[in-house]
Amino acid sequence: ERVRQVQEFYGDFVPINEDLLTLQCRHTLAMTVAAGTSWAQNHAHLYERNLRGLQGMLLSLRRKPSAIRYAANSVVAQQLARDVHDSIVSDQVFHFRQSRSGGLLLLVLDRRDDPVTPLLSQWTYQAMVHELLGLNNHRVILRGAPNVSKDLEEVVLSANQDDFFKTNRHKNFGELGEAIQALLKEYQKQTQQHNTSNLNTIEDMQNFMDKFPELRSRSHNVSKHVAIMGELARLVDVCSLMDVSQFEQELACADDQSAHTRELMEKLNSPTVKIPDKLRLGLLYSLRYENSGNVHLIQQAMGKGGVPPDMVDLVNVMLRYGGFKSRGPGLYGEHNLVTKMTKNFMTSVQGVSNVYSQHVPLVMDTIQSAIKGKLPSKIYPCISGSSRSLSPETMIPEEIIIFMVGGVTYEEATKISEFNGTNPTKIKIILGGSTVHNSTSFLEELKAL
Repeated sequence: ERVRQVQEFYGDFVPINEDLLTLQCRHTLAMTVAAGTSWAQNHAHLYERNLRGLQGMLLSLRRKPSAIRYAANSVVAQQLARDVHDSIVSDQVFHFRQSRSGGLLLLVLDRRDDPVTPLLSQWTYQAMVHELLGLNNHRVILRGAPNVSKDLEEVVLSANQDDFFKTNRHKNFGELGEAIQALLKEYQKQTQQHNTSNLNTIEDMQNFMDKFPELRSRSHNVSKHVAIMGELARLVDVCSLMDVSQFEQELACADDQSAHTRELMEKLNSPTVKIPDKLRLGLLYSLRYENSGNVHLIQQAMGKGGVPPDMVDLVNVMLRYGGFKSRGPGLYGEHNLVTKMTKNFMTSVQGVSNVYSQHVPLVMDTIQSAIKGKLPSKIYPCISGSSRSLSPETMIPEEIIIFMVGGVTYEEATKISEFNGTNPTKIKIILGGSTVHNSTSFLEELKAL
C-alpha cells in the first residue's frame, strides 16, 4: 500500500548539455573499423553498449523516429540503424504518439567520416577545458598546476550547478576573459557591502550570517574560474597554441599545398612547438594532401623534429582509419563541388571574424542538408520501413537526433548549440555519441587500431 508510483529511468547515458548526450563508452574506434569483419565479435560488448545507449536515449526522450537514416559508408552505422529500427518494430515500449508533420529524424553517423575535428585545438570554454585539462564526469583536475590551492585541485564544472559556466561555456577565450573580470568585479562589490567592519547592530550581524554561506559559495566559484582561466592561459603561452592553432585551421579549411608544406616544415623544426602539436599538424596535413602530398617525406621530417617513431606511425594508421578510401564523402567538399566553391567564395568575400574558429565540422553540413530536405539518399540512405513518408529523402523533420558512433567533440556540440539558439526554422537538434573526445583520447584510441 505504500508504493504510490513506479517510474523507469534509463541510465545508459549521461546528459552533459541540454543538447549533448554521451554514453561514456571508450575504445569504439576499433569497433567501427572491425564492423563487418571476422574481428567484429571481439567488440560485440561495445556494440551492444552503443545499441542499448541509443535505445535508452530515445526512450528517455519519449521519441519514436519518423525516419532512420545512416552514413552509407559505415557498416557499423548501418547495423546500428537497422537494429534500432527492428527493436522499435518489435517492442511496444517505443509506441509514443508521433507528430503529424515532419516528426523526428534519427541520423546515425560514424566518427571516421570526420577525423579532422577531434585533432583541432579548441577556443571555447567547455571545449578548451576538455582539450587542455580534461573534463570528465563534469570534473576538472588542476592538481600539479602552479599556484593552485589545495581546495581547487579537483573542481566541478557543471551547467546544472554553476550559472557562470552555463552562460559562458560556449564563449571564446577572449570573451571568457572579459566575463571573468566582470565576475570578479561583481564579487568584490558584494564583499564590500558585507564587510564585517560595517556590522554595527545585531540585525546587521544576523543579515551577514544569513548571507555568509552564499558569499562563501560565491567565493569558491570565483576562485575556481580564475584558477581554470589562469591555467588555460599558461598552457596557451607555454605551448605556443595561438600560432599552432592558426595553422591547424588553415590546414582544415583551405587548399594551399606549397604554402602549407613550407609552414609545416618550419613548425616541425621549431623547438617552441610541442611534440603532440607536431603530431597533430602532421596528421592534419596527411589527411588533406593524402594523394598529392609526399606523406613519406612529412613522416621523415616529423621524426627529425623529435616526434617518436610510434607517433610517426600514427600517420599510416590515421590514413587507414579515416583516409580518402575509408571515410565517406564531404570532409573537404568532395561530394559537392558547388557547395565547396560557394563556401570558399563566401569566406573570401566576407573574411573570417576569428582565424581560430574558421573550421565548421562536417556534421553541420549534414544538418543544413537535412533541414532543407536535401540529404542525399546515396550518402545517407533510409532504413526500409522506418519512414512514414513516401519520400523520406525530401522530408523536413521537426527534430533531429544525431548519434555518432566512435564519439563526438565539444566543437560539434558548440556549433549545434549555436544552431539551436539562432535557427529560424525552430528545428531542434540533439547530439549524442559513444564518448566525447579531445585530441588525446582520439589519438589513444587510434593507437589501438
